[in-house]
Amino acid sequence: MRQTKRRVESNKNKPMEELDKKDWEKFRSKNTDRVSKVEVELISELHAKYYNHKYNVPCSCSPKTLQKWIDDLNQVYVIK
Repeated sequence: MRQTKRRVESNKNKPMEELDKKDWEKFRSKNTDRVSKVEVELISELHAKYYNHKYNVPCSCSPKTLQKWIDDLNQVYVIK
């Protein structure tokens, strides 16, 4: 019997929930290029939620992943 992979629907085309939106606005309003540990956890949690993957914190040795996740979440944030 042939098995088919189940496709997981992404939430990236759905608007951000109100509480998440408030947290994201607070994150975006800061005027520094440094990201705290708490902020990294927020980014990781939100990205896992809206892009349907397990929660994990990207390695700090690779800021590209974190920046991509921030960019991804900014796209979700602007969906009305």
